[in-house]
Amino acid sequence: MSSYQLLKGKKGIIFGALNEKSIAWKVAQKVVENGAEIVLTNAPVALRMGEIQQLGKELNAPLIEADATSIEDLNNLFSEAQKHFGGQIDFVLHSIGMSPNVRKGRTYDNLDYNFLQKTLDVSAISFHKMLQVAKKQDAIAQGGSVLALSYIAAQRSFYGYNDMADAKSLLESISRNFGVVYGQEKGVRINTISQSPTMTTAGSGVGGFNLFYDFAEKMSPLGNADADDCANFCVVMFSDLTRKVTMQNIFHDGGFSTTGMSVAAMEQYQKSLN
Repeated sequence: MSSYQLLKGKKGIIFGALNEKSIAWKVAQKVVENGAEIVLTNAPVALRMGEIQQLGKELNAPLIEADATSIEDLNNLFSEAQKHFGGQIDFVLHSIGMSPNVRKGRTYDNLDYNFLQKTLDVSAISFHKMLQVAKKQDAIAQGGSVLALSYIAAQRSFYGYNDMADAKSLLESISRNFGVVYGQEKGVRINTISQSPTMTTAGSGVGGFNLFYDFAEKMSPLGNADADDCANFCVVMFSDLTRKVTMQNIFHDGGFSTTGMSVAAMEQYQKSLN
């Protein structure tokens, strides 16, 4: 897909780029290709891992360290980003998710509740904190666009997705509730994108992920949307072409969310019966 310069003159913050597999990494590249300037941010441990440094150099984007669960760090991030840009921000991507319960192999009926608190704080409450800090600083320009990445497990039960499903449900709820306030007062739109299973570092940590991926590929009429597809969609959602779209959870999944049974899935099922 060629660049349409849909974001020419716009300025944004991208949370969560880790490596070349990250959706946030692809979004960062695509928004710059479409004319935007950006600031990259991630937790201190992610910045030390080094790969994001390479992306910053490639895109001429400063890196500002911020733990997305820390109000102090978020205040500093939005303040420093506005200083860097010389004004307000036009778009923000929240691409953050992590579950210690998933990492430690704890099943949903045997959760560690301290881990659950961490899952919710990192994967969902950080979105509220980010929005609240931005609004108090009046950091996002009139008509600005904020996106967070979600997954269909927020609506439906997916074995193995565990407490991340609860986090994604909360994430989508925050988008709706904050969307009312920010929309009325500042014209800022807030949406979530419910993405296909995507081969990212975070996604691959979910038990049985390859099966999730293959099942969705066989069920989706258009096949799974990959990270590049998602990045292109984010560009459109950050652009002025979607100024009246807010408080929506938009399925970007090749049709998976509304397909009952596909030909490929039926054939696979028939083979297993035979």
